[in-house]
Amino acid sequence: MPEPHRDGPLRIAVVYDCLYPVNTGGGERVYRAIAELLVQRGHAVDYLTRSQWEAGAAPATPFRVHSIWRGEIATADGTRTTGAALGFAAAVFRALVRRRRDYDLVLVSALPPLNVLAARLALLGSRVWLAADWLEVWPLRKWREYSGLLVGGLAWAVQSLGLRASDEATVNSRFTLERAHRGGLDAPKGLVLGLLDLVPEAVAVATPAPEVEPGRVLFAGRHIPDKRLPTLPAALLVVAREHPGVRLVVTGSGSETGALLAAAAEAGVEVDLRGRVTDTELETLMATAAVLVNPSRREGFGLVVAEAAAHGTPSVVVAGEDNAAAELVADGVNGYVAASTAPEELGAAIGRALDDGEALRTSTLVWFRDARASSRLDASVDALLARYRAARTR
Repeated sequence: MPEPHRDGPLRIAVVYDCLYPVNTGGGERVYRAIAELLVQRGHAVDYLTRSQWEAGAAPATPFRVHSIWRGEIATADGTRTTGAALGFAAAVFRALVRRRRDYDLVLVSALPPLNVLAARLALLGSRVWLAADWLEVWPLRKWREYSGLLVGGLAWAVQSLGLRASDEATVNSRFTLERAHRGGLDAPKGLVLGLLDLVPEAVAVATPAPEVEPGRVLFAGRHIPDKRLPTLPAALLVVAREHPGVRLVVTGSGSETGALLAAAAEAGVEVDLRGRVTDTELETLMATAAVLVNPSRREGFGLVVAEAAAHGTPSVVVAGEDNAAAELVADGVNGYVAASTAPEELGAAIGRALDDGEALRTSTLVWFRDARASSRLDASVDALLARYRAARTR
């Protein structure tokens, strides 16, 4: 017999090993926002995560935070470790076995995919509806590049099983949805989340800053190998042929900071390295930059493009098999997509954005406002809940 249709408040668990603002990546922001939106709709939400704070000192949230594991999840260069993936997945299994009668719906992050299998096994035989959120779906090639031949192959197999293990799946982009379907997700499943309303409303209504620095090129993000920061100085040399006043401002830090500075020294390019900045400082930098550049080879979505566009600042990104951020950039509308990080190609794309000047800033802001109106997380949360209720009435 089908379970009775639940029109009242639901009991929901969101499962991820990071929590915003303790961790400040895009995924952390998405899961916190989802939890908050569910609470706003009157549901009871538990956030199952790892403890990164002293006992009793969890961040203030409108939902309940349950610390189910403690430990580091990645190396200094941002690579997630196999031990941490196993440790957190085991904690997910134990937590959901204990709480399997406490929830109607569980939304588990598939970063890493082992979390999905752990949740599925814990909930076997229950009526709990399992949704898996896939920040990224990788081909076998990428898994082996990231984790080695053996571990990468096993991780790809786990991903394939995870894509088949949930009742529903959410993703951050059409790019990822297509990969998920090729990887084993049943075609009727799959909901692309609208994410552009994660940019704060106060920023979203801002107009282009009146004091834009004409030659300022901004990078904002973690300094990890996938971001390919050391490619920027050589590209800036190309830009400087037509724009001698160009200068590079870099926020953030990480294992690749030294490589960036070494590349800058070799190229004779000065880098204005700001380190980790406050949200207010970052907004000011984005508003006054002439262009944001993100040469990353791998992005599950690329929210920084939207954050810059909210100020009218165009972006330059690089095309690639693993870079969903390229979906957000339309050449000549809100920036340019470089074919590669080769100095001539990346530099030419940055130069075109600088050449377009105020006209590109105006069209970037129009693009952002239109895209934000049609790509909203609150609508996606409602769609996910509607799919849950439809499944429960079958």
